[in-house]
Amino acid sequence: MNYRLPIIILTALVLLTGCSQKAQQAPAGEQSESKEAKALLQGIWLDAETEEVSLSVKGDTIFYSDSTSMPAYFKIVGDSLVFASGTKYGIVKQTEHLFWFKNQNGDVVKLKKSDNPDDVHFIHDAPPVLTYTHQVKKDSAINYNGERYHWYVAINPTKYKVVKRSYNEDGVEVENVYYDNIMHISVYHGAKCLYSSDFRKQQYSKYVPKSFLEEAVLGNMEYDRADAQGLHFRATLCIPDGASCYLVDTTIDYKGQMSMKTIEY
Repeated sequence: MNYRLPIIILTALVLLTGCSQKAQQAPAGEQSESKEAKALLQGIWLDAETEEVSLSVKGDTIFYSDSTSMPAYFKIVGDSLVFASGTKYGIVKQTEHLFWFKNQNGDVVKLKKSDNPDDVHFIHDAPPVLTYTHQVKKDSAINYNGERYHWYVAINPTKYKVVKRSYNEDGVEVENVYYDNIMHISVYHGAKCLYSSDFRKQQYSKYVPKSFLEEAVLGNMEYDRADAQGLHFRATLCIPDGASCYLVDTTIDYKGQMSMKTIEY
């Protein structure tokens, strides 16, 4: 009787199982996160030249000294600092007390770890979400072609968050968060309601590029004029704290129909 065959089969199964487990643990071409490098990065870091607090690292999160910037999740893979957005920064030098990396412009940002007890007061809480506008109600009566019309506009802040991505003084990607708004327009002809509806920024997607709209807020709705086409209102869509805006004409005609067109950029 051949006792060697079962032993050979059992050995082959063990080897195959081991290879399978190794393949699951370390996929080909994929680098694992460096826990040692992340451990070295824990603490409060200063600008090496100005010695001002630049950022704080706690666990897998970076907190910035700028109170308007949101905390950023990160990991260190190979020789790169990698953010959750996928943005990578090449690490030039890392020791227990030094951390140098290249920013988005290729400049080397040099940080040193703080040993000042006063710096422990660095706040780790997320900054408050910035409110771009307050609630506003506006209305007026107009006469056009012998007829009396009354319009009403309400600007209503919401809890819908708009994320704006930019770069801080170190050339590092940061995220600021703002609240969006909902606009309401009502138009009456005497006691008859011709039109009444809410407006959200998504309704302007045909008139504003998608990439711009994602970071913009519907910041304002202003009455403009009345003419043969109807009552005109100007919707303003802007990237917060920036000069870039789109103005979209929102017209309510005398039959209660709404139309839009871009005014200017």
